[in-house]
Amino acid sequence: MNRMFKIMVLLICDIILLNISYLLSLYMRFDNQIHPVYFNNYFRDMLIIITIKIFIFWIFGLYKRLWIYAGTREVIEISAAVLMANLLVILYGIFSKNSLPLNLYLLIILTDIMVIGGSRLLYRFIHGGLPQNGNHNKKKRILIVGAGDAGAAVIWEIKNNSQVECEPTAVVDDDPHKQGLTIYGIPVKGTLEDIEKIVREDDIDEIIIAVPTLCREKRQQILEVCNRTTKRIRIYPSMQDIIDGKVSIGNIRDVRIDDLLGREPINLSNMHIETLIAGKTVLVTGAGGSIGSELCRQIALYNPEQLMGLDIYENSLFELQMELKSNFKGINFRAIVASVTNETRINGIFDEFRPDIVFHAAAHKHVPLMEENPEEAVRNNVFGTLNLIKAADHYRVKKFVLISTDKAVNPTNIMGATKRICEMLIQTMDSKSKTDFSAVRFGNVLGSNGSVIPIFKKQIEKGGPVTVTHPDIIRYFMSLPEAVQLVLTAGAMAKGGEIFILDMGDPVKIMDLAVSLIHLSGFEEDKDISIEIVGLRPGEKLFEELLMDEEGITDTCHEKIFIGKPIFNDYKDFMKKIDRLIISLDDESNDIREMVKGLVPNYQNGHEDANADYDKKVM
Repeated sequence: MNRMFKIMVLLICDIILLNISYLLSLYMRFDNQIHPVYFNNYFRDMLIIITIKIFIFWIFGLYKRLWIYAGTREVIEISAAVLMANLLVILYGIFSKNSLPLNLYLLIILTDIMVIGGSRLLYRFIHGGLPQNGNHNKKKRILIVGAGDAGAAVIWEIKNNSQVECEPTAVVDDDPHKQGLTIYGIPVKGTLEDIEKIVREDDIDEIIIAVPTLCREKRQQILEVCNRTTKRIRIYPSMQDIIDGKVSIGNIRDVRIDDLLGREPINLSNMHIETLIAGKTVLVTGAGGSIGSELCRQIALYNPEQLMGLDIYENSLFELQMELKSNFKGINFRAIVASVTNETRINGIFDEFRPDIVFHAAAHKHVPLMEENPEEAVRNNVFGTLNLIKAADHYRVKKFVLISTDKAVNPTNIMGATKRICEMLIQTMDSKSKTDFSAVRFGNVLGSNGSVIPIFKKQIEKGGPVTVTHPDIIRYFMSLPEAVQLVLTAGAMAKGGEIFILDMGDPVKIMDLAVSLIHLSGFEEDKDISIEIVGLRPGEKLFEELLMDEEGITDTCHEKIFIGKPIFNDYKDFMKKIDRLIISLDDESNDIREMVKGLVPNYQNGHEDANADYDKKVM
């Protein structure tokens, strides 16, 4: 049925209903003792009266509505249109000296609202309020957490969207005044404490958390309760979406793992970042990695003169180039395929492009892999960084920011030890260079390449087991946007020699993350997906630290960012040790770990023979 045909059907129905309304009003007013004059006068002016009413209905948009979604708002609009139309009819009757008794006009108004409004609601009920295609029993049963505006919006959208294969079944809310009430016919059955009981008794398939004003702590409490049900959990985005009128069911998202961090996201001011980036030539090494690519995305927002992404892996660099050129029209982005270990190539790049700012994210980062390949960890992490530092100093780069790791603090693995050497290079070079060298140290980045979350997800997809190295192992976590904001803010704040540290709250137990991720995937640990303890990997610590004792700590203008006190070294003596380390790489008789320990005295060699079964278990 096309649109014009539907409008014609509505017009004809309204004309018939308006005439019926007048006759009903007469019978109600005069109790079957109607004087013929009322019939004669009405039939004489019927064409004009109906035309006035239909015209007003058109002006009020009554023929432009999707009445399958009719509700309270539409009834109010119908009432306003009927009132306006009848006021004009009354005025016409006065001027034509053919007016009716006032109480009759009131009856006509009420009857018009009943027949016109009732016809629309009947249409909605027939086409939208009944089960479609006999699928009622197949729809997923939904429990809504939150009986406020967002919860009501979710229920309304589900009930009125025939494409959504689910049905709201019950609501929970901690407000005692809402207990026992209904929202669009859906009962408020209890509080948060009753979630598990309601899920069992009502055979709930999914839970939607619809309280967009929740603080992080309260949200985590709700998620912990919902997690115990092992049902799929989804979440309504934010209060801003309600303000903007975004109440579509499509705005409800799955719960992300960062919702379980137990702290509010850290938002760093970008006040000085634009001054740092705008109009500058910026080089990002390791641009194809998780942090490097996100750095490029965020740097592109601040209008650099030129942005260069350097990486040895061409595929990820190509994808980044295509993404940036698609999302940032006019961006001057140059993709450079090169290795930071090639000193000649690095010097050539700095000589040609003369970057103002360098963000150095290129590094080998996987602890077990580097334990088996310590020479490559030293070659790439230490001497790659040294090549970049020398080039930055020689070509007068304004600022150089190293991406470091909490594994550099009291390292027990070769990867952490090499990153500590990189920090020391930064601090010693800063003491003699006009370039501002600084480093940023943070913990694990959620969802980054090779991190624990993607590994857990792959293991769950395969049906398990999920492998955890130790039941008590803990880590600091931050989201990728937080990590990149920290790097950019550090670059803006840096004066030289600092190691910037982000306050990431309390560390998170990896075992708890594994259990939560299993629940978020709709499974139950040990029943559907097993968790296997495989033992600490070579060089792995139970807990990481963000600060060495001798560094101390200094506040900054941002309450969540701190600075580790610079530990200056004798540049000449330090570089002599670096030179010996370079020579040792080509001499197989040297113990590379002992050479590293000579540079990093607090490096505790945690290398052991790798568990031969470990790689098989995690993959």
